[in-house]
Amino acid sequence: MTSLLAQIDSLGRSVTKNLEYTARVLLMVYLSLRATILDRAQGFRQIVGVISAQIYFTGWQALPLISVLALGTGSIILLQSLSNLSLLGGTQMIGNFLIVMIVREAGPLLVALVVIARSGTAVASEVGNMRANREIEALESMGINPLSFIVFPRVLGGIISVLGLAFYFNFIALIGGFLVTKFVQDLPLAFYTDSLMRAFAKEDVLIFLLKNGFSGMIIFVVCCYQGLSVKRSPHEVPQVTTQAVVNSIIFVVVFNLIVTALFYLNQLRSLGVV
Repeated sequence: MTSLLAQIDSLGRSVTKNLEYTARVLLMVYLSLRATILDRAQGFRQIVGVISAQIYFTGWQALPLISVLALGTGSIILLQSLSNLSLLGGTQMIGNFLIVMIVREAGPLLVALVVIARSGTAVASEVGNMRANREIEALESMGINPLSFIVFPRVLGGIISVLGLAFYFNFIALIGGFLVTKFVQDLPLAFYTDSLMRAFAKEDVLIFLLKNGFSGMIIFVVCCYQGLSVKRSPHEVPQVTTQAVVNSIIFVVVFNLIVTALFYLNQLRSLGVV
């Protein structure tokens, strides 16, 4: 009984700690947006420059990796779906299957993992080194708010990059996957595109924007927060970078799971099942 109570108490402290961490991250989002609107010390052009640099690094330079990942993912999912649906006589459902697997589920998660591995680690280590080298204190001494000059441009650039990469991933996975599987199975292009168009719904646009937009915000806010948590020593930078990756993955996966669960619960409710 004592052991059970100890486990419950430990779980309660863990939940409380996670809620506090989430509240701090959300507060930093608000403060960075507020500082960007009210604080004009650094100038609008400088903020745009940081945003552009973040989009170039996170979005443009990740295109080769995203291309290979999308092509492989689309080809594998399309081949597996064709082979299984052909046995069941449901080839006309290929569009629905691909929209669900690629656009709604695999695309947002894989793009987020790539961004975390490439850009999330870079942002956390960069901000952490700036903190350790007292560059952030130098900005504050010049009257520049670090939240408006460091956090907000990286978050906004990250959101734009993730949305662009997700759209590119979906396009390459659906079209490139079809071209690859064309050498294996003879699937008419007209039938394939018509199946995709019939399967695509307005809810898919909402899910695309919601999952990818918030995933981009989660990744870069968490990584900036962890970078700013460095005290004085540069030896803390690898630790906060690792923690940023872990927390980003957890938050992104949980958020995607919640959105998916709410979406399908709403569908079941509309059908009268629940």
